Amino acid sequence: MNAATGRLTGPKEELLQQLVASASTEELYWIQGYVAALLDRSGQSETTALIKPEKITLVYGTETGNSKKVATDLAARARKENLSVKLVSLDQYRLTDLTKEENLFVVISTQGDGEPPVAAQKFYEHIHLNGFRLDQLRYGVLALGDSSYPLFCKTGEDVDTQLQKLGAQRAIPLRKCDLDFEADANKWYDELVKVVRSPRSVQLPQAATAISSATTLRKKAVYEGTVLSHTELTDHGSNKNIWHIEIQAEDVAYEAGDAIGIIPENDRQVVQKIIADSGLTDDTVFTYKEEQYTLHELLLKKLSLQNLSEKFSEKFAVITGAHVPKQKSDLLSLLEQYPVKGKEKWQELIYAVPALAPRIYTIASAPAMHGNEIHLTVEKHHFENNGKAQTGLCTGWMEAWKTGDTVSFFVQKNKRFRLPASGAAPLIMIGPGTGIAPFRSFIGERTGTGANGYNWLFFAGEKYTTDFLYQTDLQDMYHTGTLHKVSVAFEKEFAGEKTITDLIRKEAKSIAALLESGAYLYISGEKEPMSREVEKLLLDIITEHITGAEEAAIALLEQWKNEGRYCKDVY
Repeated sequence: MNAATGRLTGPKEELLQQLVASASTEELYWIQGYVAALLDRSGQSETTALIKPEKITLVYGTETGNSKKVATDLAARARKENLSVKLVSLDQYRLTDLTKEENLFVVISTQGDGEPPVAAQKFYEHIHLNGFRLDQLRYGVLALGDSSYPLFCKTGEDVDTQLQKLGAQRAIPLRKCDLDFEADANKWYDELVKVVRSPRSVQLPQAATAISSATTLRKKAVYEGTVLSHTELTDHGSNKNIWHIEIQAEDVAYEAGDAIGIIPENDRQVVQKIIADSGLTDDTVFTYKEEQYTLHELLLKKLSLQNLSEKFSEKFAVITGAHVPKQKSDLLSLLEQYPVKGKEKWQELIYAVPALAPRIYTIASAPAMHGNEIHLTVEKHHFENNGKAQTGLCTGWMEAWKTGDTVSFFVQKNKRFRLPASGAAPLIMIGPGTGIAPFRSFIGERTGTGANGYNWLFFAGEKYTTDFLYQTDLQDMYHTGTLHKVSVAFEKEFAGEKTITDLIRKEAKSIAALLESGAYLYISGEKEPMSREVEKLLLDIITEHITGAEEAAIALLEQWKNEGRYCKDVY
């Protein structure tokens, strides 16, 4: 021991390092309390009790529900392990509390082109404002995203960077999770526990480990259904292929506004080609997510084979040792140029290939109207990859569905897109194209429950003759009095209104009057540019006809969002 500094040296220091490195978190706290008691007895310290772990705040920002699921499960796990944790959604979080927090851990997803979820927008904007410091705060960020998008986990990166700029201490490194987020989320939690249970003034050696428990995050219930019908909604001459699909399934609990998630199968010809080129057999067994699957099962139902990201091309280059261009590609094309041989290399490749992600489709049926049936409105997806025209995997697969086929799916709840509790409340529903799906559900539910509220639908398409989705259904609803008004626009026909915004602008006074009477306002369909243009126009209408000032209109629309009177289901 160095008498001048009191610091341990030599064998004593080595013994201490070995003890600390091998001790559990609980044992470290026991040692801390034991030493504190010794010092207290010798009069060298006023410390008399074990330092308790600090309280933490766990917040989440979610769009599809994944971040909420992760945060909720981790909070439950923390409470079982006697950690004091406050769990709150970012749309409910008081921004004034931020400067008072000491331990803030954020679970947040990224939407579309690197944007935060709607529920996290206020928090995201708040931390990017100047004028306050967070020097008292230590934090960590768990970012959820999809690596097939170019701005993978961008929102999480932004939050992590900005909190540090405001003076907060990054307690654990940013962890970015792809679609397979369970394992990474649990690792992030273990790091969180280690930090929170360590006093701020003590830096534990790197070898010290936090307690780890193999907690598995909740899985969604998967249902099996039978395809009842598969009908083309668009007519000959349309530029789009849109279908109405009906699936019969027993004991499926959902509400109007919910969606289902479908995990597609890959093209069987592509799968067989990959297996043939691999030199392996269909039944060659590999380990994937701690379970055993044949190569055929993995390629058909578990792994994503097309539209793979630039990030994957980098991983592929490491596995093959080849100079692979950093660009989006598909697995078959890569393997044809840079073959992978041998089971060991293929096991590496299987670990690197992203999982086959579910595709989410808003439900177009109503529990009160359609019983044990799930209806979908699906548009075939077309896109280009490296100059080649391609079809979306799931919609290409669904196109081939036939009556009697068995399909698997799960229910994706959407609590922020719900009918009002009062069946008498007026509804204004804006849903061009496939955005009509949830409104078919809304009107069906109101019909089935006998609700008598006023229902007004805005719909737009390209041509009246080819793209008027559910025209017969809507006419029947109108004639029976369950749909009170339908406003339609078609871009390539009629001399009047061409777009959804043309319709809204024309009906501005009526819309404003209905909103003032307590109407609920819904938008469904493509986010860009439709939903942004519609929202901007709505603000203009509210300013002109209700508030008289833009700031007041913005505040009123925000109030309606918080009250559930203004809801969006956009993609």
